Amino acid sequence: MTAYRGKYADELIANANYIGTPGKGILAADESTGTIGKRFSSINVENVEENRRAFRELLFTAPGALQYLSGVILFEETLYQKTKSGKPFAELLKENGVLPGIKVDKGTIEIAGTDGETTTQGHDGLAQRCQKYYEAGARFAKWRAVLKIGPNEPSQLSINLNAEGLARYAIICQENGLVPIVEPEILVDGTHDINKCADVTERVLAACYKALNDHHVLLEGTLLKPNMVTPGSESAKVAPEVIAEYTVRALQRTMPAAVPAVVFLSGGQSEEEATLNLNAMNKLQTKKPWNLSFSFGRALQASTLKAWVGKEENVKKAQETLLVRCKANSEATLGTYKGDATLSQGASESLHVKDYKY
Repeated sequence: MTAYRGKYADELIANANYIGTPGKGILAADESTGTIGKRFSSINVENVEENRRAFRELLFTAPGALQYLSGVILFEETLYQKTKSGKPFAELLKENGVLPGIKVDKGTIEIAGTDGETTTQGHDGLAQRCQKYYEAGARFAKWRAVLKIGPNEPSQLSINLNAEGLARYAIICQENGLVPIVEPEILVDGTHDINKCADVTERVLAACYKALNDHHVLLEGTLLKPNMVTPGSESAKVAPEVIAEYTVRALQRTMPAAVPAVVFLSGGQSEEEATLNLNAMNKLQTKKPWNLSFSFGRALQASTLKAWVGKEENVKKAQETLLVRCKANSEATLGTYKGDATLSQGASESLHVKDYKY
C-alpha cells in the first residue's frame, strides 16, 4: 500500500509547504496550563484563564510580527479563545496568513523496565479530537516525543516506541486533515559531546522515518521538528558553524527529500543562540532539499514575557520585543541574520530547564 492519498492529501501537501515558506516559521504558544503557570510565576503573574488569554492576545496582535510567521501552535484552551473585542484567535491568525495548529499529545509516561525513559500518550480518541480541531480552524498538529542521552540511553526500546507513537499519531492526523509535525526531541541534558548527540539524532530520525513509511504516512504532508545537534548542557559549547554542520549532516543522512521543511525546536537554548545556529545552517553551502526554519516557544517568548510582566501599560513594549525576535528568526531562515537583535532584554540568557516537561 502506498502513502496516504485520501481526501485531504492535496490540502496537507499545500499546508505543509505553506508552513515551510522561506522567511517564515512557527510560534509555539502551546504551553499547557501548568507550564505557562511556571512562566507566569517567574514574572509574578497569576495563572488564571484571563491572564493566559491576555498574554496570547499580546502575541497574536503584535504589530508586524505575524508577517514572519506561517503557523502558531495553540493549546486546546487557546484554540477556542477570543480577543478582548470578541474575534476568535483562529480567525485572527488566518486573516493574517498564519495557520493555526494544535498540540494533541497528552504528555509522557515512563516506559516500564527502563531508567526513566518515556513514551508519549494521547492516541486514544485522537481521531475524534482531530476532527473537532479541524472544525475549529486548526490545520496542523504537534506531538512531542522525548528521548534522553545517558550511559545506556536512549535504549532501542525507547527509540522504537517513540518512533511508532509518532507514526501512529501522524497518520491519524492526516486522515483528519491536519498536517502532523513529527517531534522527536532528544533532550540537551547531560555531559555528552556533539558526536554523541549526532549519533543518537541519526539513529532516532532513521527509526522515525522507517515507522512513518510503515504507517503509510504521506511525507509531503508532514514537517519535522527535531532538536539541533549540540553538545550536552554540561559540556563545553561549540560555534554555531559546528552545530550547523553536524545538524545538517544528520538530516542529510536520515531525512527524505520529500518532507518540505524542518522546523527546529530551541530546546532551552537562549533566544540568540537558537537564532545564530539556525542562521549558520542556512548559510551552510551543502545539499539541503528541505527548508530549514523554526518552531520556537521559549526562544520567541522569554524576553517578551519579561517585558510584559502582566501589565497593560507594557503590552506595546512586549510586542516590540516579540517583533525583534520574529524578524531575527525570519532572517535566520534565509541565512541573512546579522546578530543585531541581542539588544532585547535577556536574549542571551540560557533558557535550559533540566528534564523539560510540558
